[in-house]
Amino acid sequence: MVALTWDQVGERLYETGVDHGVLYLPDVSGVYNLGVAWNGLTTVTESPSGAEPSAQFADNIKYLNLVSAEEFGATIEAFTYPEEFAQCDGTALPSPGVALGQQGRKTFGLSFRTRVGNDVEGTDFGYKLHLVYGCQASPSEKAYATINDSPEAIAFSWDITTTPVPVTGYKPTSLIVVDSTVVDAADLTALENLLYGAAATEPALPTPDAVIALFAGP
Repeated sequence: MVALTWDQVGERLYETGVDHGVLYLPDVSGVYNLGVAWNGLTTVTESPSGAEPSAQFADNIKYLNLVSAEEFGATIEAFTYPEEFAQCDGTALPSPGVALGQQGRKTFGLSFRTRVGNDVEGTDFGYKLHLVYGCQASPSEKAYATINDSPEAIAFSWDITTTPVPVTGYKPTSLIVVDSTVVDAADLTALENLLYGAAATEPALPTPDAVIALFAGP
């Protein structure tokens, strides 16, 4: 047997940053076939909830634990957002430059990237792709403040709830994470060509089944 060791060179891993945000809008059949770049993304806070144990008693002892369903939510913060996100934020655009609030809120998909670093290569070591499905944005505050001697850009924020989508052989999910330091590089490139678009394809968010199939190997 080999004794355990800690903090070896190249194994001091960490995650940082957020970039490459993309908003995906579904068509009438629920396929996320329209992707647009989300500039100015500053923070995505993933907030799982549920999965709470409920103790059951019998024969004067604790008999078992029943666990509630797990849900996935998030908070998105950004300095700006794509014009296409307006319909997801309860805003209608009857004509260019005119916006009506308190309208219906369309569901959407989201992808973003976080950096994976280590003690040798820093943040160039790799990254993770986060794919989020079935999102719906809740109404949020927007604070407009006077310009002063310490000006700051307005930071927009949205609380997001999700509805899981089906996955063959697994429970429905709202989140997939792909680690570039583990998966095959060619398969990863194929996924990124789908997410971000390529010469022959428009950017789109593939289904969980399609993502799994990409990395299933020959």
